Amino acid sequence: MDAERTSRAQRTDDGFAGRLLWPAAAWFWALQFAVLNPLLAVLLVTLAGATPSEVGWVLGAYNVGGFVASLVIPAMADRTGDYLRPLLFCALGGIGLVLTLALTTSLPVVVIALVVLGGPPGVGSTLLFAQLRHQGAPPAQVIRTRAIVSFAWVVGPPLATLSTGTFGTPAALLLLGGIGLVNVGTALLLLRRRTPVRETGGAARPSLLSQLRGWSRWGVISAFTLLQASNIATVTIATLFVTRALHAPIVWAGVVLGAAALLEIPALLAIGRLHGRMPVRLLFALGGGAGLVYFGVAAFVHGPWQLLALQPLNAWFFATVAGVGLTVFHDVFPSPGLASGLFTNTRRIGAVLAGLLIAVLGVLPAPYRAVYVASAVVVAVVLVVMAAERRSRATVDAR
Repeated sequence: MDAERTSRAQRTDDGFAGRLLWPAAAWFWALQFAVLNPLLAVLLVTLAGATPSEVGWVLGAYNVGGFVASLVIPAMADRTGDYLRPLLFCALGGIGLVLTLALTTSLPVVVIALVVLGGPPGVGSTLLFAQLRHQGAPPAQVIRTRAIVSFAWVVGPPLATLSTGTFGTPAALLLLGGIGLVNVGTALLLLRRRTPVRETGGAARPSLLSQLRGWSRWGVISAFTLLQASNIATVTIATLFVTRALHAPIVWAGVVLGAAALLEIPALLAIGRLHGRMPVRLLFALGGGAGLVYFGVAAFVHGPWQLLALQPLNAWFFATVAGVGLTVFHDVFPSPGLASGLFTNTRRIGAVLAGLLIAVLGVLPAPYRAVYVASAVVVAVVLVVMAAERRSRATVDAR
């Protein structure tokens, strides 16, 4: 009887620890880059003496390395069906990057370290989501985990700037090193606790090239890339919109952006609950509709408080893109690593498109309002095209 109670208690503790492990892993992997991104330019200047021009080139090389790593590493993990050993490799790369930044002042060495060692850690969250999908986690759990990632991005930048501003550059490296060690620890624990995943159906997973074929799949990639671009473009010009178009103090921009980031978390949690209770297409239509209304109305506001009042719509839109989008990619692409990697890169490519959009509209008399109008048009086009595609598919099936 005592042995049975002990065994039952141990299983309960393991289950409780396991439930805490995934949120902790998601939190610290996201926190690592929420801290690194706002500090990277500062570290390049203070540690390696980089000029403003050199900072731009180095950050470009770093982002290219991250883009390649986010495709190659998950695709390699798909071939073996093992996402946790690559996760450990990525965690060790993060430690190696911090050590390199701490031990060298040579800019070429720092560049190599950022590309070789800095790229893989950026894949950590992608591999976590791939592992969740691989082990059969429901979409609601995936979306809840995505909410944890969003919360880390709310906390990370102010934590990074506060610690560095108070204690200097060494504090930034210590903070990054500590987070990296936690990531190594969570990767080891996940490896230790994982259980074999049974492959269903006995069929081999389609090859990478075969999964990338088909207009419908590229349509999904294009749609979410455009939706990401609309969000990034409006966030990028938000401060200028508040100060130059609305003629309000810059503090209002911080309030608006902070409200959107904070509201995104409960929005993701709510979408996670709704995901299993209504069709995905309806959930996506509601989110897209919220974005369409937000961008369309925001283009014509005249006071910062009006823009602030619209942020629940903005948060619901982005939560739909970030949460529902990830589960859609997992459904469309059978390989979890490929699906997560492609979805991650919709934001990278969307950022490039957002920059081009802002540049093109910059010649207009009211460029910042034009960005909101263009974003509304983009969302409307995506919704119409996806609705037409679904109707066409239904007609074909009926025949």
